Amino acid sequence: MMSFMGVSFCFLVACSVVLAESSDPVKNSQNTNDEYVAVINSGTGTAGQAAEVATNESKQSTEAPTKAINIAIPETGAEAVRLQIFLDQKHFGPGFIDGKVGMFTQLAIENYNTSLGRDITDRRVIAESIREVPELYASAIIPSFVGDFVDPSLPQEKPLQAEKTFMPYRSVAEFMAERYHTSEDLLIELNGMEAVWRAKPRDVLRVPNIEPFKIEQLTRGRSHKSDENLSARHVVIDTTIRQVYIYQLVLPEVEGGQSAPEKENAQAASQVIKVKAAKPEMVASFPITPGQIQFIPKEWRYDKLLLETGVRGSEYLTIPPGPNNPVGVIWNGLTKSGIGIHGTNHPRTIGRTRSSGCIRLSNWDAAKLPELVRPGAVVMVK
Repeated sequence: MMSFMGVSFCFLVACSVVLAESSDPVKNSQNTNDEYVAVINSGTGTAGQAAEVATNESKQSTEAPTKAINIAIPETGAEAVRLQIFLDQKHFGPGFIDGKVGMFTQLAIENYNTSLGRDITDRRVIAESIREVPELYASAIIPSFVGDFVDPSLPQEKPLQAEKTFMPYRSVAEFMAERYHTSEDLLIELNGMEAVWRAKPRDVLRVPNIEPFKIEQLTRGRSHKSDENLSARHVVIDTTIRQVYIYQLVLPEVEGGQSAPEKENAQAASQVIKVKAAKPEMVASFPITPGQIQFIPKEWRYDKLLLETGVRGSEYLTIPPGPNNPVGVIWNGLTKSGIGIHGTNHPRTIGRTRSSGCIRLSNWDAAKLPELVRPGAVVMVK
């Protein structure tokens, strides 16, 4: 096991977030609230608002019984979609939403249960998903600024990509699939092939009722400072089962129900106070594609020799940033030289192939990391 101290979040020029072709799409998209509207099946409002309302309602409702509910985990279909949406919004990533409960959805269920102190086979998650995700799908208007992030002529060849200034999506379908944490296949199933592949600005598509990944709100070059709470968290990367786990340490309690600092202040300094070690509590998990450590580059660039042999070559290409950059929209660098946690240009391959470098997550999961951990956090790779 290797332990890498100190997570550093930085957006590198070659692998940061989004860039415009001749202007800044973020500046051109100030009225994003006007551009993005979703109509929920049972009413109106954004998909994110629906999730927020459902969450608020669940907080007001009575707690689920402590005894596990004996309900079978759905394997496919609508209830599988509901379960995946629920887990995704709780920061226990099931992979892309496809309505098929595979290994990553099963792991997300187990991790969610672990975070609540339950047995990993506990099935209350099914009832909770029904309560918090009352509507499976929303009708989303394709933003009018989508053209700033789509270029059907984007080349596949690396030398030609290096001549570009931005690596956007290749289609509106790809843009909308990643925006709603899903695949083009599910969008086609919900809307029909013609509606998806001929989609254009201001068209309406049926999508999973989930908080969208808004790439237009990412800012190139933004870095994240340390945080007293988030920097104290621990990250464990398990390359065997292809998961990244995020833990926070819960302060122990001593006799009288007080935390250790409170008890210490309440008693004389000469007294000995017996406390237990801080307890790790899981707060999030996501599927990953691990890289081969010996092949990980020191800085991101397309070096064919390095990726194939682990030996740095004298010739390389700098691929511009954007969602179709091989490292996605964000780079989270570690103090272990050359190691980073980043996004991807192929979210459907997460956990199913081996990366040529580092630790890959879907762009929507990778973009959540600064909300969960900050510089100073301990990262262990095993």
